[in-house]
Amino acid sequence: MSDEDLAALVLGEAREKMAKALDHTRSELAGIRSGRASAALVERLEVEVYGAKMELRQLASLSVPEPRLLVIAPYDKSTIGAIEKAVQQSDLGLTPSNDGAVVRLAFPPLTEERRRELVKVARHKAEEGRVAVRNLRRAARHELEGLERDGSLSADDLERAERELERLTHEMVEAVDGVLAHKERELLEV
Repeated sequence: MSDEDLAALVLGEAREKMAKALDHTRSELAGIRSGRASAALVERLEVEVYGAKMELRQLASLSVPEPRLLVIAPYDKSTIGAIEKAVQQSDLGLTPSNDGAVVRLAFPPLTEERRRELVKVARHKAEEGRVAVRNLRRAARHELEGLERDGSLSADDLERAERELERLTHEMVEAVDGVLAHKERELLEV
């Protein structure tokens, strides 16, 4: 393998891992409740059924017929009690109502104070995403420097690869900031 191939391999791996960190941050932010209903808030909720824990999205279809209403329609009606219990025990602060066929979650409007708290939570999650991206940059840089020490990578190729790694890191951090800005607008929207 040539120097450039080795550097490209390390950079490709770093790009892939950084993209996964960005996706994780997106899903974390999607799970923060804003004023409107969203299936993303409950789809990963763990429900204890059939003697095991399963994600809600595996047990029911989720729909949002109105901006402030989420409807959970279980595939098996016998799981409705377990779904209701899981929602009550979650940190969503919602009270489910069930009519024997579906579970309805009504989302009350958020207070200004609660909105500000949620923005702080979102900023914290975004910072975790940025830290993850930077940690991946550090690991990739360490790997590149190891290749240079082994003689597998020239100093010029190392410098080029580090510049590309820095550009990639900056791009991913900007993407995290963009996702955070969108979530903040969504949370502060009345």
